[in-house]
Amino acid sequence: MGLFEAAGARVIDSPAGTAAELDRVPERGGKGRNKPTERRLRQLALAVDTGGVLLPVGLLCAVTQQPQPLLTAALASASWLAVGASKNRYSREEPAGDDAVLPVLRDWLTMLGVLAVVCVAARVEVSLKVCVLALLPCLALGVARRKLVHRYLLAIRRRAQALRRVLIVGEAGAVDVVLAELAHRTDHEYVVVGSCLVGEETTDSAVPVPARLASDGNTPEAALDGETVLGCAAELDADLVFVAPGRQLSAARVRRLAWALHDGGRNLAILPGLIDVSQHRVRLAKAAGLTVMHIDPAARRGMPVLLKQITDRLGALLLLMLLSPVFALVAAAIRLTSSGPVFYWQIRVGQDLMPFRMWKFRTMVVTADRMRTALEASNEHDGAMFKIRRDPRVTPVGRVLRRFSLDELPQLFNVLAGHMSLVGPRPPLPEEVERYDGTELRRLSVKPGLTGLWQVSGRSDLTWDETVALDLSYVDNWSYTRDIGVLVRTVRAVVDGRGAY
Repeated sequence: MGLFEAAGARVIDSPAGTAAELDRVPERGGKGRNKPTERRLRQLALAVDTGGVLLPVGLLCAVTQQPQPLLTAALASASWLAVGASKNRYSREEPAGDDAVLPVLRDWLTMLGVLAVVCVAARVEVSLKVCVLALLPCLALGVARRKLVHRYLLAIRRRAQALRRVLIVGEAGAVDVVLAELAHRTDHEYVVVGSCLVGEETTDSAVPVPARLASDGNTPEAALDGETVLGCAAELDADLVFVAPGRQLSAARVRRLAWALHDGGRNLAILPGLIDVSQHRVRLAKAAGLTVMHIDPAARRGMPVLLKQITDRLGALLLLMLLSPVFALVAAAIRLTSSGPVFYWQIRVGQDLMPFRMWKFRTMVVTADRMRTALEASNEHDGAMFKIRRDPRVTPVGRVLRRFSLDELPQLFNVLAGHMSLVGPRPPLPEEVERYDGTELRRLSVKPGLTGLWQVSGRSDLTWDETVALDLSYVDNWSYTRDIGVLVRTVRAVVDGRGAY
């Protein structure tokens, strides 16, 4: 079985691939095959942004009897479109991001400054209060448009539409790593149609290898790198060439290859070898002709962390007050349907390996802990977690509580006490931590959370490796806005109930 078939990736010409996998690969049809979709999205963005400024600004300025309402509306619309164009908001790559609020907010604030300058230059007098109020709809529409376009792109990419056919150039090991990473998910726009390997090493993947590049970059054959790669791209009808630099693919050689590809009308992307690093942590700089990529550490102190701590405490306090009737109903249901206490606590491991007492509503029989040893053979989860889909220890009321995550509500007291955060990795048991390796221990470098990426991405349906990957992604790429996004997605995950048992 090939690497791509095992991971369920999009692959072409794989002898082991199934018909369903091959159906996901877009037909060859030249560089213009995705242009109708791109054009429609660009036209939609321009129409929404134009109408979202013209109409409210023109109407509100007219109703409040501001001078020159039509001119004010036209200047506001032109400023909004100019700011968007200057930041490439209407390019192909722009709709691919799922971060909608901050980019639009930054553009909106920039537009206010631009509009103020334009109005002064054009001698247009308009009330600042009226202008800001009239421009609020375009802020909301901009956020909604980005979110809807992102969801639309995800949906059509899963149907093998709006994809970019990619040729990978690099050493066999580097190519295999890239293929494996792309194979993990199908929400990106890249479908690998072939590779152009450097040297004679073999690859583990089943993608076609139409040609190879010389291992020595100083040979006469290496001077033909550009010609060879352009020929492969043309043969496979690739839109984009990924280059994975390595020992045999020096910077000077990549530079010559870039010249050839650009002169031949092909796009080039360099893969720096980074895995799961958010864009907000990457900064580019120049030094003596070199392009230097700075990777900022995840925030561990400063204003974002202080804001997270304040949100945790205030949020937990507010939720405890609002949900007090729910607490009473759940406590009554547990008391009336099974013997034993309403609450249940366990020792869990928190930040920096500090143990703490975590509270939950009791969902199992009182003797559940003593029954676990006999059920070890029935564990349905790999790795260090213990989960059984139809656990015989769970009470009927407990199943309902778990289905809607109501059993987790008492952990708001843990958040209020500072043991946990509203968002973070799930707190493990001490016996689970004893089996952790160095990589898995990094999950405990931040406070565990009441909810997190695990909660909103499938919960117990995820494998152990997927759970660890999500937690490490959170630890390394944490941001306050990401926390807010997880909290919003948690509501949907709780209602859906997928993976809750």
